[in-house]
Amino acid sequence: MKREDGFRMAHGAGKICWNLLLISLGSVLCALSINGILIPKGFYGAGFTGIALLVHYVAPALPVALIYLTINIPLFGVGWKYVGRRFFYYSIVGMLIFTAAVEWVHFPVPVNDQILNALLAGILMGTGSGIILKSQGSAGGLDILSVVLLKRFSVRLGSTILAFNVAVLTAGAILFTLEKALYTLVYLYVNAHMVNVMITGLSQRKAVQIITPQWEDIAQHIMRDMHRGVTILNGQGAYSGKAEKILYTVITFRELAVLKRLIADHDPDAFVVVTDTLEVMGQRIGNQPHW
Repeated sequence: MKREDGFRMAHGAGKICWNLLLISLGSVLCALSINGILIPKGFYGAGFTGIALLVHYVAPALPVALIYLTINIPLFGVGWKYVGRRFFYYSIVGMLIFTAAVEWVHFPVPVNDQILNALLAGILMGTGSGIILKSQGSAGGLDILSVVLLKRFSVRLGSTILAFNVAVLTAGAILFTLEKALYTLVYLYVNAHMVNVMITGLSQRKAVQIITPQWEDIAQHIMRDMHRGVTILNGQGAYSGKAEKILYTVITFRELAVLKRLIADHDPDAFVVVTDTLEVMGQRIGNQPHW
């Protein structure tokens, strides 16, 4: 076996182990939310987990893990067709790990206040779901549908989760109590926000536009020192009629302070506009997960 082949095999095995670790850690956090808060407090849950909880409340003899596993089976055809084979296989393993965690991980959460329970459950579930989606798979359920909509229509993951759960919340309010539904609404909002934070919020990109007479020097430093691409746009001042060069670049949040210092060193009077980005696609600066 060639040395390069051995390195690729080791690298591939390491990546598989890392993805399985992310799925396992995320599943444990989700199980803590479900078994430690949602079920004891009678909350309804999110996505397919929410459906499983509603069925469990109606028929307590049916375990949540079994219900979740059963309703996931038809959805995997969607993951196979629209997302990819790698995502499909990881999601099958992820669903099994998630189901096992829900079945076996039981840890009571000693919090009595219902609002605090809803907030904590949302943080745990959203963080767990986000960690799972940072891998190259999912835990099944609404995660598959969310990834399909993100890849095909650029619908944010948390937005899909929040919209889907309106139906679950309405069903819970009709079947059980409105009070529990309102507490669950708090949980759902926090859950959706945490998923967005975990997927894109922690890798936020900044788009920067710079207007300065020193545009050539600044552009060279951005490319040479920061290793970021720069696009030079042609502009014209509306009042002066003077032609201007506008630098456009996309950087990470951590690089913003470096870029500000670089600009100030060359032209303290430069006109700079910094804007947030929703998502960025590209090999070097993109922040979309590689599902």
